[in-house]
Amino acid sequence: MNTTTTTISPEPLWRRATAEFLGTALLVAVVVGSGIAAQNLSPHLGGLELLENSIATATALTVLILLFQNLSGAHFNPVVTLADRALGGGHMARDVAAYLVAQLSGGVMGAVLANLMFDTPTRLSTTHRVTDGHLLGEVVATAGLILVIFALTRSGRSGLVAPAVGGYIGAAYWFTSSTSFANPAVTIGRIFTDTFAGITPSSTPRYLAAQFLGAALGAGLVALLFPLRKAPK
Repeated sequence: MNTTTTTISPEPLWRRATAEFLGTALLVAVVVGSGIAAQNLSPHLGGLELLENSIATATALTVLILLFQNLSGAHFNPVVTLADRALGGGHMARDVAAYLVAQLSGGVMGAVLANLMFDTPTRLSTTHRVTDGHLLGEVVATAGLILVIFALTRSGRSGLVAPAVGGYIGAAYWFTSSTSFANPAVTIGRIFTDTFAGITPSSTPRYLAAQFLGAALGAGLVALLFPLRKAPK
C-alpha cells in the first residue's frame, strides 16, 4: 500500500519524515481499526468484513496521499521510497534512511493506536497467512503498485496518483489471495494486533521478501515502459 512524486520537496527533512510517520501510522490505524470494526459489526461474515475493511482502506489511503503528497511525496511504504531512489527520484541516502525509520515506526504505532481505540490488547498476531499463492499475490500486488505510481508520475499525471493508488489497493484486496499488504511498514505493523488484520511474526519474513521482489519487478517494468526522456537541446 501507498505513493511518490519524483521531485524533491523543498521542506526540511524533519518535516517530511514527520509526514511519513504520521501518514504511515494513520494508514495502519485505518487498516487495523476498520478490520476490528468489521469483525464487531459483521461477525463470521468474512466477505462482508473484507468489503468493509477494503473500502475504509482505499478511501483513507486516497485522502492521506492528497494530504501529504506535496509535503513528503506520501510514500508511506519502504518499497516505494527505495523504488523512487532506484528510479532516479533524487532523494539522498539520508532522506531514504529517515523515511524508512519514520515509516516502520509509524506502522507499529498505527497498529497500537487502533488497538487502543477499540480496547483491544496489543499482542503478537496468531494469524498465519503464508502459502505459495499468498506470496505470489504479494509479488503481483507490490509490482502493480509500483507500476501505477511511477507510470503516472513519469507521464506527467501525478495529480491522479491518489485516486489511482486508492482504487488499485481497494481492488487488490479482492483480486490477490493475500489481500494486498504490498507494504513492509504495514506488514510489520500488523504483527502487533491479534485481530482481523494481523499477521504472525513467522509469516512476515516471506511476505517482506515477496514485496521486495515485486517492487523490483515493478521498477523494472517502469524503466522499460516509461523511461525518463531527456529534454531536447
